[in-house]
Amino acid sequence: MKITDHIKNANNKTLFSFELLPPMKGQSIQWVYDAIEPLLEFNPPFIDVTSLREDYIYKEQENGLLQKVSYRKRPGTIAICAAIIHKYKIDAVPHLICGGFTKEETENALIDLQFLGIDNVLALRGDARQADNAFIPTNGGHHYATELIQHIKDHNCGKFLHEDIDNTHQSDFCIGVAGYPEKHFEAPNLNTDFKYLKAKVDMGAEFIVTQMFFDNQKYFDFVKKCRENGINVPIIPGLKPISTMKQLVALPKIFHIDLPDDLSEAVQRCKSTAEVKEVGTHFMIKQCKELIDFGVPVLHFYTMGRPEQTKAIAKAIF
Repeated sequence: MKITDHIKNANNKTLFSFELLPPMKGQSIQWVYDAIEPLLEFNPPFIDVTSLREDYIYKEQENGLLQKVSYRKRPGTIAICAAIIHKYKIDAVPHLICGGFTKEETENALIDLQFLGIDNVLALRGDARQADNAFIPTNGGHHYATELIQHIKDHNCGKFLHEDIDNTHQSDFCIGVAGYPEKHFEAPNLNTDFKYLKAKVDMGAEFIVTQMFFDNQKYFDFVKKCRENGINVPIIPGLKPISTMKQLVALPKIFHIDLPDDLSEAVQRCKSTAEVKEVGTHFMIKQCKELIDFGVPVLHFYTMGRPEQTKAIAKAIF
């Protein structure tokens, strides 16, 4: 079922969902099940599965020269989606990204997803590789999320890259995109960021999932600005509770977000990781209750495969 239909069928009740990070290479499917099953009691209508682009390592050869080798730490997005649907009968939402994939590989992924009966995709440009200062498109791949959205829309119309096939069963993917309540760090200003977001919605994106945030007013302002700009699709808030002291530095650095003074100060007073998790949990419970009062369609949690803290939060609000 499409995300938009799940939201419509909820009749203004806030739903619960979460994002799953594929396991590291070499781990079994049980890792995925262990990350999902503690959260099933909250009836998630869908589960996101991230997709990460390739990275590089340098291996020294016998002659002393370094060889650049491409690798992926976390394979298996489509396979994990298939496992979720088969085992739990829950809709899985794979992330499709530009970086690390040619157009042909993207099309093959869409064909596989259609074959599996997957109805939703989250279309993202994706992040830069760790060793790169900026996003570098894959040779033969898409440069921007808008190009990826057009590819998905073409696929929905039965249009393939290199051939015309008669009597195809057209796909009907519901396309989601990312939104940034505190502005994408590469956008020169917020108005430009909204222009790009509006372009993605005008092309056919049907829902938005936001970057994590900790100040609800920034989400409220983001929604208001979207509506003023004619962006009327559902806007799903993305949430991640603070769980370690290091995240006070890591989250603003990596995700270009601000942490409220009261949260930052409370975490800094903590004497242990357990205390940090308690502070993060209580803060997120309060944040979620305010978002529910605002009428958000879904509370979407970035669990990173660690369900315990999200479960404690969900128990307090659902």
